[in-house]
Amino acid sequence: MSQDIHASVTKAVVVTGGGTGIGAATARAFAEDGAHVLVVGRSEATLKETADGHERIRVLVADIHDHDAPRLVVETALREFGRLDVLVNNAAVTGFAALDGLERDSVRAQLGTNLIAPVFLTQAALDALEATKGVVVNVSSAGSLGRRAWPENSVYGMAKVALDFLTRTWAVELAPRGIRSVGVAPGVVDTGVGVRAGMPEEAYRGFLEQVAGQIPSGRVGRPEDIAWWIVQLTRPEAVYANGTVLAVDGALSVT
Repeated sequence: MSQDIHASVTKAVVVTGGGTGIGAATARAFAEDGAHVLVVGRSEATLKETADGHERIRVLVADIHDHDAPRLVVETALREFGRLDVLVNNAAVTGFAALDGLERDSVRAQLGTNLIAPVFLTQAALDALEATKGVVVNVSSAGSLGRRAWPENSVYGMAKVALDFLTRTWAVELAPRGIRSVGVAPGVVDTGVGVRAGMPEEAYRGFLEQVAGQIPSGRVGRPEDIAWWIVQLTRPEAVYANGTVLAVDGALSVT
């Protein structure tokens, strides 16, 4: 089937971590662009908030690190939409600690959700994505690009570096099957993630204000800033973008 024919049908998208922040904004952006979207996450309440007012969005409550979650996610998407065109590996958890304060449970949780889950979810989706000449979008982080350090967030950053490596490797491995693999690396985005990780609200707001003064573009990002780029990279016109990781960070990573 040609790319033009694929472009004429209704796209089906899976977004993990779709209940808050970038995931919620991405799901809504795809829905507003005419796609059917399955949002996946652990909180039914937040997923329903994402879907509220968007009839094209469906909700699946699941922990993507569970052994059977990849199969469940793909089967649900195919049952609901009959196809799968885009997989957005967005779900992530973080935990702030320096090396001497790291705990095994926190390390396992971060690597499980941020790195291992995308591997096996993408694996489970391969046949469906091959059928549509689909796209995998891995959401990493501009904070882990290049030779930068990330004190007290090393495990999260380590997982994101590895995810970027997977993006590049999958682009080569999956090209013969017609599947593209791209990444988006957000900078500092006001998603509330710091508060969800245990940071007091006042401290989180202070952090955002401080960082905004260091960003050449003059502000921190909004979830919608990232969602727009994720949608663009999955369009038929973006077919030659493969294996790239796009930093969307207001130029902070190049200062």
